[in-house]
Amino acid sequence: MPTRTRKPAEVYHGFEQGPIRPPSEADSLLIRVTRNCPWNHCRFCPVYKGARFSLRPVDHVIEDIERVHHYVDAIHAAAEGDGGRLTPAEVSRIGTSVEPADNAAFQAALHWFAGGMQSVFLQDANSLVIKPGDLEAVLKHLRRRFPWVQRITSYARSHTIARITQPDLQALAAAGLNRIHIGLESGADAVLARMRKGTTKAGHIKAGCKVKAAGMELSEYVMPGLGGRELSRIHALETADALNQIDPDFIRLRTLAIPNHTELAGDRDRGHFEKMGDRETAEEVLLFLEHLDGITSMVKSDHILNLFQEVEGRLPEDKAVMTGVIRDFLALPPEAQVVFQTGRRLGLLARFSDMAIPARRRRAEQAVESYGIRPDNVDTAVEEIMKRFI
Repeated sequence: MPTRTRKPAEVYHGFEQGPIRPPSEADSLLIRVTRNCPWNHCRFCPVYKGARFSLRPVDHVIEDIERVHHYVDAIHAAAEGDGGRLTPAEVSRIGTSVEPADNAAFQAALHWFAGGMQSVFLQDANSLVIKPGDLEAVLKHLRRRFPWVQRITSYARSHTIARITQPDLQALAAAGLNRIHIGLESGADAVLARMRKGTTKAGHIKAGCKVKAAGMELSEYVMPGLGGRELSRIHALETADALNQIDPDFIRLRTLAIPNHTELAGDRDRGHFEKMGDRETAEEVLLFLEHLDGITSMVKSDHILNLFQEVEGRLPEDKAVMTGVIRDFLALPPEAQVVFQTGRRLGLLARFSDMAIPARRRRAEQAVESYGIRPDNVDTAVEEIMKRFI
């Protein structure tokens, strides 16, 4: 009888971190549970392309946690001697004892300490794809080592969550996983299929409701503009309908930008996808917000790609304020819209209300003049600016 050859155990090469995390997790400790994305077919996404997906051995993840814990202890001890502050001299002193292979863990601990050490984010694109028991072991170890942590979060695909049993999801919640980030992007089946999201509107709804039923917070990411001109209306309406059925804790807006090396860029260049400009996208977001109904979600516009930073608030009470900002923009003459678009994208205007501040508006107007931006070329100019932030 032939003997089976076992795959050699993966060697631990030190603390790892993946390439991305949600903006809301900027101060979180990043713990890499998986590498890259197990799906990796979304036509609009530039991340992980050409990278092989793999699960990290649980003992490697535990070792990462141990190494960060070691440096957190050292940083705590040094800070206690100076009234809770960590001086550059103490950072240098601790750093001289760090082995080169451990520098990433030390830097992660420093960053986390500076951010208040309240949250942990599990990387990469879909940590819930690992066995629930393995993830539960990681969560419990995090809680043992850092019992003060208030939030442990992860990205997850709807397709993955839909296949996890409710008892397993509840066990993960009990072990400390208390927020899930899902890239819903759209609730329209036509858009999801065109963008190869690997799920459906029904799948999104099923997954979102399961997360809520397990007692975890849910952040759903929506991508204005993803339907292009052809599917804009159905994208807005079906996405709102899906979210009305889920009632997530957070609805986070991420306006579409198209990096040149994505499949969607090829679709655009061949004329198969018409990307909308800011005005059309604003009209779509307005339609989307108008049709959110019967839910208590917090809408967040926490990304530089979004034109309106201030379209944020709690539903239903802040809905009129949020839609009012967009209506005010759409009521401007085209030349004034260009000033706001340019000023916002270049960081000269943070909010639409900054248009009423003469000095700030003048800086934006000067930028428009300097770059030669007009209503007929503003969308092209803005597209190039937005690519810097992806």
